[in-house]
Amino acid sequence: MPRKRNAHRNADTPTLADVARLAGVSDITASRVVRNKGPIADATRAKVLAAIAELGYIPNRAAGSLASSGSTLMSVLLPSLSNIVFPDVLRGIHTALTETAFQPVIGVTDYDPVIEERILLSFLAWQPAAVILAGLHHTATARRHLEHGRFRVAELMDIDGDPVDIAVGMSHWQAGYDTGKHLVQRGYRRFGYAGHTIASDDRARARYDGLRAALKEAGLLLIAEERVQGGSSTLAGRHLLEAILRKAPGLDVVVFPNDDMAMGGIFHCMHAGITPKEQLGIFGFNGLDIGQALPLPLSTILSKRFLIGKTAAEKLLESRERPAEKTIINTGYDIIEGATA
Repeated sequence: MPRKRNAHRNADTPTLADVARLAGVSDITASRVVRNKGPIADATRAKVLAAIAELGYIPNRAAGSLASSGSTLMSVLLPSLSNIVFPDVLRGIHTALTETAFQPVIGVTDYDPVIEERILLSFLAWQPAAVILAGLHHTATARRHLEHGRFRVAELMDIDGDPVDIAVGMSHWQAGYDTGKHLVQRGYRRFGYAGHTIASDDRARARYDGLRAALKEAGLLLIAEERVQGGSSTLAGRHLLEAILRKAPGLDVVVFPNDDMAMGGIFHCMHAGITPKEQLGIFGFNGLDIGQALPLPLSTILSKRFLIGKTAAEKLLESRERPAEKTIINTGYDIIEGATA
């Protein structure tokens, strides 16, 4: 029977005694495995670890300190700090917490749900008051801990799905759809897409799907696509545009999954003597300041990253108790017409 996620949640939280009982060992033996202290047979350790995983048990490393007075930690798990998008989110969180007693503790997941799970479990051992994560998709183990924990949860950037507690962000599918619709209305017909691997990037995949839906509605399709294996970068965007134009020289617009790659496309245009917009439309996503500082400001969609972080933290501060009803906050986005598409 699934555990409840309301006021009775505390009574359903697994204890060390539950772990010991399920593993068929003494409480002391289970404690030694959890603390990694003393000699333990490999078979016994495996049984205890299996019981911990099955029950979703989290040791309380803050017992007697933070837990006794109410934790002031907020665990923040972000995919990257080198991608300017997420420092903007973090600035929003920091702004909301500045005048409070709460402190963010940061973990970087590298867009890997397994790494996210590992960091999450490490953070939960310190009994945080809240957990902030990017996206709505996590491993089954991470999702189980988030659903049954005694803390608030805010999932950022995406609202296309079922949140654990609070979701703050935008519909990436709709953003992709509106990108396609906007460009079709501007007269573009021969579309290309140049991006990174989207297998682990749910938001980029949703925008891609939305773009294709808008094109299909207009009786169009993507003429050519190019992808780089791995993450995105400005250099990758430059190389991809060169490659896609070799494959399909008749394209009149190329859509990129983010501004970093779109700016790489602009640099290729400069190198190849192609005038953006007049000869080839270039469209990005995120609305980064550097894209708007170009001689021809980048045509793109502005994601409200600072607002997303600030709104999420402010919402978490409203109550330590998780309400029965889930909350979805759409911060929206703006189309920046720019001068490249």
